[in-house]
Amino acid sequence: MTTKENEVEQRMEQRPRIVVIGAGFGGLQAAKCLAKLPVDITVIDKRNYHLFQPLLYQVATADLSPADVAWPIRGIFSKQHNVSVLLAKVVGIDTTGRKVLIENRPAIAYDYLVIATGAQHTYFGNNGWASSAPGLKRISDAIELRKRILVAFERAEATDDDAERRKQLNFVVIGGGPTGVEMAGSIAELAHVALCGDFRRVNPAEARVVLIEGGPRLLPTFPPELSEHAKIDLERLGVDVILGRRVTRIDDACVVMGDERLPAATKIWAAGVVASPAGHWLGVRTDQTGRIEVGADLSISGHHNVFAIGDTAKSKAWDGNVVPGIAPAAKQAGAHVARVIAARLGLKPDPGPFRYRHLGNLATIGRHSAVIDIGRVKLTGWVAWWLWGLAHIYFLIGVRAPVLVAAQWLWAYLSHRKGARLITGLSPRYEPPVPSTLKPVFDSQRAGARVK
Repeated sequence: MTTKENEVEQRMEQRPRIVVIGAGFGGLQAAKCLAKLPVDITVIDKRNYHLFQPLLYQVATADLSPADVAWPIRGIFSKQHNVSVLLAKVVGIDTTGRKVLIENRPAIAYDYLVIATGAQHTYFGNNGWASSAPGLKRISDAIELRKRILVAFERAEATDDDAERRKQLNFVVIGGGPTGVEMAGSIAELAHVALCGDFRRVNPAEARVVLIEGGPRLLPTFPPELSEHAKIDLERLGVDVILGRRVTRIDDACVVMGDERLPAATKIWAAGVVASPAGHWLGVRTDQTGRIEVGADLSISGHHNVFAIGDTAKSKAWDGNVVPGIAPAAKQAGAHVARVIAARLGLKPDPGPFRYRHLGNLATIGRHSAVIDIGRVKLTGWVAWWLWGLAHIYFLIGVRAPVLVAAQWLWAYLSHRKGARLITGLSPRYEPPVPSTLKPVFDSQRAGARVK
């Protein structure tokens, strides 16, 4: 037998190699649905944990700790023996050689590739705003925002300057989608409820939370009546909602809308996202947000064994409309790709083209209200809030099996648990000043320390 014949025989005996880039909802679902098949799966992510991103804003507002919304990827797949997890950064894809290029490591070969790399913030060409108004996509973003929010109250407590106090107590959220609405409502509740009674020189309830949306209404993907309900409920919580105004400048001191200048120490960006650079890796065309156009089976044109799902993909499988970038859509796409791969390996029947089943839109407004759009059914208030909670518990169980975990999360959220209100990684930039009434005490302490 020749060398070439040996190589062919070895390839025939080798189990199919499936590489999944990204351990978000779509990537996890794809790998899980291939659990019982005779394939070898490698899940690659630059972080070692899966992030339950829908609850990330609760980490930023000190309702939950990071450990409540993230779980080790290896733990999730500990009982799925055909999965290997690789902590690494992908820098490119060699479609000719069928390899995923890894930073400072050997490339990973694949027979089938699933790209589920998600999205990142976009400032629409104003990247200089990022340091002043961070977005909310990662745990590090949430921890940074939690620090900025809590330090703002500390600085307001410590300062003797009225203008500085007002600036510290102004919180501006830019973007009126679900993330912006949930973030604004959560900051308002933090100020009015969780921090109530914690300070002596300042009243946290005097904080002003401003939500700015450039469009004519909040939650533009929801029906107009639910958008209006969300606005009314936010205003009940004390949030100032500004519609139809676009931010023209952001710096450390303020947010500018045309001729109006709004001083604010804490700014949060929730106005837009752009897909990961996967389209650049493949050298294929993308839309203006960086998404890769995919076919009916979610494969990429010219690359029948490469699939894109979730925020990375632009699929028109929602009755001809673009599939939204939400967790249920990513999970459905991940499951479909797994069925397609199984069919191509001759292990399962062909599933046909992908058809997205929309389960509805949900957004919460604090602990007492939410809005839900499920086709003809539209819910608001307490009933909607409980359904929102049950939906999130369902997705939590999809990652961590014990129901107790979901119950602990719900109790922590309802009871305003205070254990997550920690300021970590404080730099000199954020250290609050010493109020004038306490300066003599601090000065005497420093003098005593020097004498010793």
